[in-house]
Amino acid sequence: MTDSQIATAPAQDRAFLGHPKGLGYLAFTEAWERFSYYGMQSLLVLYMAKYLLLPGHIEHIAFFSSFRRLFGNLEGPALASTIFGTYAALVYFTPTFGGLIADKLIGKRRAVLAGALLMALGHFMMAFEASFLFALLALIIGSGLFKGNLASQIGGLYEEGDLRRADAFQIYYLAINAAVILSPLVTGTLGEKVGWHWGFGAAGVGMLIAIAVYLSGRRYLPSERPIVRTRAVETPQDKMTRDDWIALGIVILLIPTLAISLLPNQEIFNAYLLWGDKSFDLNFFGTKLPTTWLITLDAIVSVSFLAGVLLFYRWYAKRWREPDEIMKMIIGSVFAIAGMLCLFMAAATQAPGGKIGMFWPVAFHVLNSIGFAHALPVSLALFARLAPKQISATVVGMYSMAFFLANALVGWIGGWFTLMPTTTFWLMHAGFAGAAGLVFVVLKFALAKRLRVATPVEAPAAA
Repeated sequence: MTDSQIATAPAQDRAFLGHPKGLGYLAFTEAWERFSYYGMQSLLVLYMAKYLLLPGHIEHIAFFSSFRRLFGNLEGPALASTIFGTYAALVYFTPTFGGLIADKLIGKRRAVLAGALLMALGHFMMAFEASFLFALLALIIGSGLFKGNLASQIGGLYEEGDLRRADAFQIYYLAINAAVILSPLVTGTLGEKVGWHWGFGAAGVGMLIAIAVYLSGRRYLPSERPIVRTRAVETPQDKMTRDDWIALGIVILLIPTLAISLLPNQEIFNAYLLWGDKSFDLNFFGTKLPTTWLITLDAIVSVSFLAGVLLFYRWYAKRWREPDEIMKMIIGSVFAIAGMLCLFMAAATQAPGGKIGMFWPVAFHVLNSIGFAHALPVSLALFARLAPKQISATVVGMYSMAFFLANALVGWIGGWFTLMPTTTFWLMHAGFAGAAGLVFVVLKFALAKRLRVATPVEAPAAA
């Protein structure tokens, strides 16, 4: 950390919940960005399947006839699912390049502002059918510039050894999840009940608020060193050892395995929403609730069980030996399988022409959230544990590639939803979770010595 960084955030700065003021500005900036992002994402697949890709509208999308050739002969919900998956995958792919641009060219602050402006533009362009593809492109590039570069500024708020840093990421994460809970209630309701473009417009307003918050707090953020382009000189300590290369190989193997294990959870924004919109009994005292509220339900349950699982293992560790990361991921796979079987039961018990009650869907959200709590922060901690010190930042950055692959697969597999029985579709996802779990079991034995440490490494959860 530079002297200027320490000066902007002295140890005595405890103005925001015992933390530097800059944390408050960063947390609220990210909260409003997540409000806009998840609000738009909760509407996207429904908007395409129920409106944009239907005759009378699809013809208005600029350059769409050329674009759709990438997806073969897909139409309707299958095409909507595939486009959604491609978009969601690229959102997780571009932050790697956004970080390089910030580090090597323009700095984190300019990257965050450029990304935020592009995302705001993208949300507002969603209000027009003709600019749909340009809107998605702006959102993908903007998210790449924004996402990692904002979060990476948190560490610069604290001096070396300041124990508040770990707690800061938890506050940051809580702000994110509060936005995820709220956004479908606002943007989803506007989009489904008033008009699709009203929902996307609300997401755009949320992004403008994020920009305003970030600009108003710039003086409280860590300063940046001027970017100096120097030629790296390799020293003997930089060379990778045999164990380092083995660890890197394990990380590379983990990426596709983790992606497959994430498939059941990532399907929530895609085929699950389309199915819920058509088949779930969402009537409440004669009024149909917006389908996007299912995302709010999932966010509430997920936050609750992320906290619950963390507290459980703190209690467990005081009495017995706490499971290592791989063992927790195996446990998570079991819960993910159980969650998918709940959706299988929901489809299997649906009466012909009838609606599905909310018992099985709610049971799915509970079990899936317990499984996800064993996968998301735990797998990130495992990547940090295995990363060779010479390339630790790069390896942790590779973690997002698992989400890139997962969402790409979700888009492709989600297109099968209308081509096979619903029961088979969800059983297939249970099989994905089971296959990933088997690979984790194999890795559990392969990594036994490497994971045998006195104190497991913890890492902040990522949104």
